Amino acid sequence: MKEFDYYIFIDYSENLVGYLIVENNKISKLLPKLSKFTHFKELKHKSSYIHSIKRVIETKNILSDLFRLKLREMRQNLEIYSDVLNFIKKHSNCIIFISIDNHEFSNFKKLVAITNSEKTKVIEESKLKKGTNEYKLSLLLDTLLNIERLKNIG
Repeated sequence: MKEFDYYIFIDYSENLVGYLIVENNKISKLLPKLSKFTHFKELKHKSSYIHSIKRVIETKNILSDLFRLKLREMRQNLEIYSDVLNFIKKHSNCIIFISIDNHEFSNFKKLVAITNSEKTKVIEESKLKKGTNEYKLSLLLDTLLNIERLKNIG
């Protein structure tokens, strides 16, 4: 696995958008805590998964291992992009990995190009290989978005 200083994941869930940033030095501590995470769309018993995974997040104190996390309504997606672009700009000396939802990939890649950061790698979420560290970290954001979405519904 190529060493990046930061890993950023940007994803959508119906009317929500969010990002999370993880520092490289926190990944080895965080990954074992994510063993029970799975893609929400693949689940048969979605509500029981959400119920149990919320307990996992709390008991394992997963959110404390994140550098930054933000979930917003879809209409605030510019705020999400702005935060990420500012982060890239402030950390221009760092090597950054970004995974973004396929539908937003080409537009976001153009935005990142404006930062002139050759140290930033942007890939489509669908290109993440199942079982890799990056894939496991993307499941965390996917799950957090679904928890938030279902909280807003119920």
